[in-house]
Amino acid sequence: MNVPSELTLMLDGKYGTTKQKAARLVIDLASTAGAEDFVRCEHAHVSGVSVITGGHGLRRFLSDLAGDHEGVVSIPTTLNSAGCDREKMEQMGIDYPDFLKHQFEIIEAYSNLGIDATLSCTPYDRGVELSEGIGSWAESNAVCFSNSYTSLITNRESGLSALATALTGWAPLWGLHLDENRFPNIHVKVQCSMDNISDWSVLGDWIGKQIRPEWKLPWGMMPHISGLPEFASFEMRKALTAAAANYGCPMLWADGHTVSPPNTDSYEGELTFTEKDLEIRYQELAPKGIVDLVVIGCPQASVGEVRTTASFVRSRMENGEFIPNQRLWIFTSGHNYEILESDGTIDILEEAGVLILKDTCPEVTPYNRDKYNHILTNSLKAEHYLTSGLNKMPTSVSTISECVAHAFDPNLIQSPRPKLGHNNVKPMFSNKIHKSGELNLLGKSLPSQSEWSIEGRALVTDVPITYLGYVNRDTGVIEERGHPLDGTAIEDTILIYPKGSGSTVAPFVLMGLMYTGKGPKAILNCDVCPLTLPAASLLNVPYAHGFNLDPTLEINSGDQLSMSLRDGIVSVSVTSRTSED
Repeated sequence: MNVPSELTLMLDGKYGTTKQKAARLVIDLASTAGAEDFVRCEHAHVSGVSVITGGHGLRRFLSDLAGDHEGVVSIPTTLNSAGCDREKMEQMGIDYPDFLKHQFEIIEAYSNLGIDATLSCTPYDRGVELSEGIGSWAESNAVCFSNSYTSLITNRESGLSALATALTGWAPLWGLHLDENRFPNIHVKVQCSMDNISDWSVLGDWIGKQIRPEWKLPWGMMPHISGLPEFASFEMRKALTAAAANYGCPMLWADGHTVSPPNTDSYEGELTFTEKDLEIRYQELAPKGIVDLVVIGCPQASVGEVRTTASFVRSRMENGEFIPNQRLWIFTSGHNYEILESDGTIDILEEAGVLILKDTCPEVTPYNRDKYNHILTNSLKAEHYLTSGLNKMPTSVSTISECVAHAFDPNLIQSPRPKLGHNNVKPMFSNKIHKSGELNLLGKSLPSQSEWSIEGRALVTDVPITYLGYVNRDTGVIEERGHPLDGTAIEDTILIYPKGSGSTVAPFVLMGLMYTGKGPKAILNCDVCPLTLPAASLLNVPYAHGFNLDPTLEINSGDQLSMSLRDGIVSVSVTSRTSED
């Protein structure tokens, strides 16, 4: 491995303890990824800001970095959305102990590291001027948008790996940095009109729901989409990549809207999205009961998205209507808020009774459950996370025009509010079958881990795990509807899964569980996982990957395992098999 001299000095502690930790993580990731070289990055974007996403794991980690005057970023770095608009806390009605205090402790800690607190999840939308080069971005929708539509290349980093690159300036040269890895692995044929912004959001989410575990997607799903209409607005393209990113998509190719995809001999999967598929999803997602709140802007709304909403609002205002109780919330970035304020759009919306929020996003806001128990949105990204453990909020999806109609008329649906449950949730695809007999596996660990030995009970799935929202931050119980391990605690297990998926804040959640004793005693991944590895590296949790056989298929949940790391090799053996159900 060709480690730059600057990175070596950081690893040796010549630049302080904060950069030493960051350098160790960068080198661990490089080793795990099989990277021989490193690349100097142009820009970093760090996720993990809201109190309800990073939680106590994030706050404790940032407090551990405090006081190191040399521990500041080496390259320009921006910060993701916070959990509230500090100027409108009262209107948001947030009922969460010490929320504002903890929120701005987090922001101040990041600022002390030299990070620009832009508080935006859309750095590609007027937040960052860079259009090319290598970045290190840790907001999933931004990663997918950037790789798909711009010349700025970034791997799908976690909040911690992006922070490590921000502090050191260096990242392993691997993954999507390399042209040979930027190939489509799914072909999606679209056979419907795709007229609304929300249609594109539904498509991105629909593709993710079709993924099968036997498909080999080492960098996540990277679809080639054909059959889309010739015109696609910025908002449509943004909605597509944001929803696809829910399922680990780091880039996509859309005929007529991106560069042409490289030629490929075959795809892991071939899918066709029809008018019927779109219609069925809208029927499934449509509000079935009283709507308490309408939210638009996940990811944060662009200027065009806000103006589109304002046009529907204005037409209702001309008929003398008014939105009661600020039932419509629009989330946007500080950059876009200034533009919309200067052209009068903000005034129009506020006159109609809309609450305009900046610096925050619908998915990272703690909602007051005395007021809000059913949300309507135009975003499948919002629906994906709002229904998760972050808020466990029944969430419906429709077009912007329908969202505005419900905001104006609380009586549009008089049926009881829907309840969040497992009804109509399709089980996620799994190929696991019970295995018997002896088993010995060989794998690799991390450079920062030299030797360990551990025994314990296996908890196994061949379906990726989403830590943010789908693993309870307090109990460590997986709460992912349809997941094979739904309802199972990861505490004190040897946790075995292909890789992490979903939000890039995953390592902060995992660290929080480790701090409180609710996490696993060891972790085994199949694929390189920047969403899991950082927590294992920084907290020295026994970690293994790169096995000669797939451990997610060869090991059963409940098997007793013996594992050891010696001379850089991890050995795993089954000491007793669980009985087949």
